Amino acid sequence: MRCFYFIVFSFILSAAASAEVQFIDATADAGITFQHVDGRTGEKYLIETLGSGALFFDYDADGYLDLYIVNATHIPPPVPEDTSQIHLPRNTLYRNNGDGTFTDVTQQAGVGDIGYGVGCAAADINNDGSPEIYVTNYGVNRLYHNNGDGTFTDITQQAGVGDERWGTSCAFLDYDLDGDVDLYVVNYMKFSVEENRWWETRGIRTYCSPTDQIAGSHFVSEPDILYRNNGDGTFTDVAVAAGISHRALGLAVAVGDYDNDGYPDLHIANDMEADFLYRNNGDGTFTETADFTGTGYDGNGFPGSGMGSAFGDYDNNGYLDLVVSNASSLPVVLYQNEDALFFTDVSFTAGIGAVTLPYFKWAVEFFDYNNDGLLDLFVANGHLQENIALFSDSTYPQSDLLFRNTRRQDGAYHFTDASVEVGLSQLPKRVSRGAAFGDYDNDGDIDIFLNNANQPATLLRNEGGNSNHWLTIQPIGTESNASGIGTRIVLKAGDMSLLKEVRSGASYLSQSDLRVHFGLGKNSEIDTLEIHWQSGHQEQFSNLKSNQILRIKEGHGVVDGQSTR
Repeated sequence: MRCFYFIVFSFILSAAASAEVQFIDATADAGITFQHVDGRTGEKYLIETLGSGALFFDYDADGYLDLYIVNATHIPPPVPEDTSQIHLPRNTLYRNNGDGTFTDVTQQAGVGDIGYGVGCAAADINNDGSPEIYVTNYGVNRLYHNNGDGTFTDITQQAGVGDERWGTSCAFLDYDLDGDVDLYVVNYMKFSVEENRWWETRGIRTYCSPTDQIAGSHFVSEPDILYRNNGDGTFTDVAVAAGISHRALGLAVAVGDYDNDGYPDLHIANDMEADFLYRNNGDGTFTETADFTGTGYDGNGFPGSGMGSAFGDYDNNGYLDLVVSNASSLPVVLYQNEDALFFTDVSFTAGIGAVTLPYFKWAVEFFDYNNDGLLDLFVANGHLQENIALFSDSTYPQSDLLFRNTRRQDGAYHFTDASVEVGLSQLPKRVSRGAAFGDYDNDGDIDIFLNNANQPATLLRNEGGNSNHWLTIQPIGTESNASGIGTRIVLKAGDMSLLKEVRSGASYLSQSDLRVHFGLGKNSEIDTLEIHWQSGHQEQFSNLKSNQILRIKEGHGVVDGQSTR
């Protein structure tokens, strides 16, 4: 009985602590007026359904996260060369003013693409200290070179990365460890506006399944692209040579070294097909291991309809676990990494499966919202069919979900739906798609940006997450790539041992802050911080103070820090 009361009391304390954290809609106060447009006309074109992404990144190196938001456009998409169409929907770049507000600098920066935008990522492709932007489209993809003076130049053609297929998510990674970032682009399917198909449900036109988009219920999915960075401003498609040649309805890419061998691996979330897990062989090639590792299907052996995916060590055992979101009637699948030998589907035993079944799920991400040292889980929701309420109990706009991670007395990790506690359930329901995560106000807790389908965007400010201690690290590579992508950081504080990687991509169509954020709970000091650079160089720091943002340069140690407390 005493044990029972202890567990109940511990739960009450945990709930009370979490209730101190609230997510506040700060969109208007921040000056963000972005409106997503998908060009819907009632014809039910399939391209209208996926939404678009966004990214947090510091394009002007002032220490504050800026925000790039992808937009779609009218159908059929306009001719990109017709720059006279100034009133067309376009991608938007917001500069962070450092005071909680943003300024739209799209026009002067030159990054307002008017294509039918889908996904995005950012990284320093030429190691000059300024990150570039890559955008996937239904149509020609775009690469914008950062000129270092607040402006960008479209270098798509000369770089050789202007693929014209229906691109979705993308991510930068240094797969061959040569010191510059390469680029992975996920592709969806062959699609023609002129040959679009739709369904009728009770006499009402609805979007059809991608598997029925082509006559005879045979769809044609597309292979992905792996671009190797040639080191001279150009890229070469090496997908076939690298073993990345499988066709699928790809929607998301997550990058992470799941087997701890020093080389980044790739998870691809596929729609209505088995997912892919590409193990990096370390020789420039990959092996698809989903069947062997158990990540192609759920625990019952069924393929999902993968929308978003992300790696993260939620149980703090030194191995990256994996989470994948799915459509309604399917759960968010949580795969527990079993010492890199295989993965186990623990969705229902961990408390996520049953709760997520009714929702149509897109972006999904691990992050520590309350800085207690455990990775929590965010799920962005919104149905695909805008008229779903006419023939179902479901709704088109839906509430997003936040699961709090806790460790039980028996050592098991369990997730509890904290959406009501943190204020998410009280916010207006949206049709969420892409989501990016980062501490945009540098106050020590992680905020959330949501790009909602055919609706205004939402910026959620984390209030109270910094009541616990924290540390944020920005690795800067010298022999490794300058963005630090792929760098593994191990932090030890008190009884905590935490592992994180610098990673591009993940979530859904989006990229979060490349800085690595650690929640430290009540630990005000870090015992040791180990940085494992992709060059093979390792550095260790001791007795660091918490509640600061540190920039650490490979081979040069801490170059500067910013304390907020």
